[in-house]
Amino acid sequence: MADRSSVPSAPDRPGELVLRGGTVVDRTGSRRADVRVVEGTVAEVAEGIAPGPGATVLDAGGCLVTPGFVDLHTHLREPGREEAETVETGTRAAALGGYTAVVAMPNTEPALDSAESVRNIYALAQGALAEVAVAGAITVGRAGERLAPMAELAALGVRLFTDDGDGVQSAGLMRRALQYATDLGVTLAQHCEDKSLAAGGVMHEGAWSSRLGLPGQPAEAEEVMVARDIALARATGGRVHFLHLSTAGSVDLVRRARAEGVPVTAEVAPHHFTLTDACACGFDPVFKVNPPLRTDADVAAVKAALADGTADAIATDHAPHAPELKDLPFDQAPPGMLGLQTAFALAVTELDLPVERIVALLSWQPAAIARLDAASGGVHGGDVAPGRPANLAVVDPAATWVVDPAALASRSRNTPYAGRTLTGRVRHTVLAGEPVVVDAEAQR
Repeated sequence: MADRSSVPSAPDRPGELVLRGGTVVDRTGSRRADVRVVEGTVAEVAEGIAPGPGATVLDAGGCLVTPGFVDLHTHLREPGREEAETVETGTRAAALGGYTAVVAMPNTEPALDSAESVRNIYALAQGALAEVAVAGAITVGRAGERLAPMAELAALGVRLFTDDGDGVQSAGLMRRALQYATDLGVTLAQHCEDKSLAAGGVMHEGAWSSRLGLPGQPAEAEEVMVARDIALARATGGRVHFLHLSTAGSVDLVRRARAEGVPVTAEVAPHHFTLTDACACGFDPVFKVNPPLRTDADVAAVKAALADGTADAIATDHAPHAPELKDLPFDQAPPGMLGLQTAFALAVTELDLPVERIVALLSWQPAAIARLDAASGGVHGGDVAPGRPANLAVVDPAATWVVDPAALASRSRNTPYAGRTLTGRVRHTVLAGEPVVVDAEAQR
């Protein structure tokens, strides 16, 4: 699986790095400690570490030192939409958001449905500011008609497959894909949207869509496919990961399935626990996303899912779009929002959860789903302990800042949080022992 890695090579790594004055948070708990990193590996975790000659020392006072974040759902747009984002700009945004790894979605042009296309992304990601794992397409061209060569892609290290942007409409095809995935030991991630129910909808179907005169997409369009794929996972034993759940009904279906032991996991995007369909009242396309922003009751259900463990991860669904496209009328503009640089802060600001729980939702839990953790031979989301790869985030949970679209690293500016004051900021990010973000500034 060596082809999967895009971690910088050894010459880019500092000889010694010390993160001083922070509180280490990982799966084992919290403790006050400095962290010494030598040649890309955590060498010591203890109080009062004395840096060696020539060591780089980063202040972590008042901060948490955590395993680097892992995003299960990033649209890097390259190839095909480089005017909106590239691997280089997207991974810079990721690093500034505390991410040391992202999973690149396959709805590029062409789709990531072949060995050649996957190798191309790995090549583009060499030297990037975060590791890029690839989600392969379930079907050729994401057309929903015949299966992509999943075995060939799995041999290159692809562990997550999805037609994101479209749900696999055929239950029979999805069942065959799950049977195939079970033999390969990979996970299928589903964009749950029944097109026959969602067709033409540009926002949530409800009081606000009626008031605004915009065609709506009912909650059932998501929930019908969630229910279907839970049944298929139960029948085949195949693992299904549900992308960007947005409705109370979907959350309840997953909660009950997990209680039965069905092998399903789920993620939630920050905009689905921070915004509602009322945000579309001014017809601003920055609030258009798919699945759409839902009701207050749905937001409450999504927050409850994060609190009780029904949702395993916060995933950004970072979806950049060129300004000229987002400036189109609401019903014509493409759906999607930026997310990488605001996810941690939105979670701290909006969720009534201990920060340790938030870190779990951003770090080791998504790392396990993406098979980027130590249990799967990966280097992300592991404990901050001697001998572990130094992929780390240093975050200040009390820092406040104002979202300025012009200051974001993405090539696009479509954030719905412009001008909003948030609490919680990434101070430093360390990738394979190299400080790629220092004092909230990218280093290359």
